[in-house]
Amino acid sequence: MTINERIEALRGLMKKHNVHAFIIPSCDNHQGEYVGDYFKSRTWISGFTGSAGTAVITLNKSGLWTDGRYHIQAAHQLQGSEVELFKDGLPGVKSYTEFIKYELKPGERVAFNGKVFSVNSLKSLQCTLEDTNIEIVPEEDLIDLIWKDRPSIPKDKIFIHDVKFAGKSRVEKIKEVRDEMAKHKATAYVFASLEDIIWLTNLRGNDVHNNPFFLSYVLVTTNSCTLYIDKDKVDDVTKNALSNDGVSIKNYDDIAEDLKNLNDTDKVIYDPSRLNVWLKSAIKSTIKVCEMRDVTTNLKAIKNPIEIENIMKSQVRDGVAMVKFNKWLNDTIGKETITEISASDKLEEIRAQGENYMGLSFDTIAGYKENAAMMHYCATKDNFATLKPEHFFLVDSGAHYLDGTTDITRTFALGKFTDEEMEDYTLVLKGNIALSRAIFLNEAIGTSLDVLARRPLWEKGLDYKCGTGHGVGFFSTVHEGPHQIRKNVVDVLLRPGMVVTNEPGVYKEGKHGIRIENDLLIEKAFDTDCGTFLKFRAITFCPIDLKPVKKELLYSEEIQWLNDYHKEVFDRLSPYLNEEETAWLKEATRSI
Repeated sequence: MTINERIEALRGLMKKHNVHAFIIPSCDNHQGEYVGDYFKSRTWISGFTGSAGTAVITLNKSGLWTDGRYHIQAAHQLQGSEVELFKDGLPGVKSYTEFIKYELKPGERVAFNGKVFSVNSLKSLQCTLEDTNIEIVPEEDLIDLIWKDRPSIPKDKIFIHDVKFAGKSRVEKIKEVRDEMAKHKATAYVFASLEDIIWLTNLRGNDVHNNPFFLSYVLVTTNSCTLYIDKDKVDDVTKNALSNDGVSIKNYDDIAEDLKNLNDTDKVIYDPSRLNVWLKSAIKSTIKVCEMRDVTTNLKAIKNPIEIENIMKSQVRDGVAMVKFNKWLNDTIGKETITEISASDKLEEIRAQGENYMGLSFDTIAGYKENAAMMHYCATKDNFATLKPEHFFLVDSGAHYLDGTTDITRTFALGKFTDEEMEDYTLVLKGNIALSRAIFLNEAIGTSLDVLARRPLWEKGLDYKCGTGHGVGFFSTVHEGPHQIRKNVVDVLLRPGMVVTNEPGVYKEGKHGIRIENDLLIEKAFDTDCGTFLKFRAITFCPIDLKPVKKELLYSEEIQWLNDYHKEVFDRLSPYLNEEETAWLKEATRSI
């Protein structure tokens, strides 16, 4: 079926169910950013493949809402269908809830699959539709009734993530959860977030592409801990290890019944941004609830000393792979045919040779020239560019290792480049350096620092329509909260032990895309009478291409930072390279 035919099939079901608008979010049952193929309903109904967005189908209109990272990509992918693009975040653009309010009449009904719609999303919808007399109806999964070749849910076994990597046992982590419950006088805590569950249980799986997740819920009470999962995914070794640590196993959907059976005297904690409407409806209205961000989200954001030690090892390993790839690219460009796809495959091949490698942390974004202007561009067999020894090639990539997760972007100058490209590249570098050099009070949030990365661009009338930095998990999701560095306020204090990316960029449609990204570790800098001050430490070790740097635009402090950074890159990586690779790295990290 074409996209328009799928939409018409959905409308046929909507009419049968007396539904006038149907909302299709990007989420699975656990409200994560990344979902398995089975849950990609929004992609299936709209044709848009980005990781973030919401589709709304009414009886006569279709809309797709997505953020600035995907505006260019979505515009391309929606061509030829009736789906209209709404660019979230731009002035004058209605939100999808406002669109529903505007399009539906009093007495009409808006519906969604309650398993993939969060409690917070429902609250937002209710707030917008207040006093409109538009009825909100959690429905069954209507997409499932028309998606005939829907992929199946994976059945891969889960496995134990050794405490020598995790640094803390699941018993210790469960105790921390119970300590939080005691603070709130709660008797039960339900976890729905997959990234929090894998951290809490020290388990990993393979249910979600590029993420070590497994579909599950966890219910912690004052005297029990239950993992709800497809039991076929748990082998005897894992089952026994969990049992020894006081964790029992039940079938995945049994959690709804267990929530229904809670006593009226119980008090339940859950995260309304991660719990779905279906499970919330299972909790009796007579039971007290405490809605808050999952305590595990805060705990896992601050890496423990063993995690930090392991992260440094995985970052060096990843840097070695990047150097080997960079040298191959330089040696091969103009001599053999290289495409965006073959370059991505080569980088993955090199990374896979590293110790503890467990796969990519996201699909590599490899964009040549104007393709890189799409922040989350993905080359396909039907749409890719061949590299030439000229202009820029942006590669945003990362990997999962048993001892860490990485996220790095480098923009490579493949040959001749324009003055405009050179200036834009240097402005991005200046923004990256400014944030890297920041010293800040421990009362700061990411928003306090965002302007440092943007200032060199703003001074030239440039900007990027995304955040500057996000947290990074530990053999977990590459986009980890709760902390971020971005323009709009994310009210989370930056703390020592957090890892955050630093990725300013310039994206000019039809011309080029430039991004330079390092992972940063937050550390204590010093104490004064004014308080404790923190600093960033760059823990991504890979040369920044010096060829397009316009040195006259750099201040002496910026040049010193760049030279110091490159010295550390050489010192850390050269012991793991052969003589030829070491010579190449020496030149790539030369002082300027």
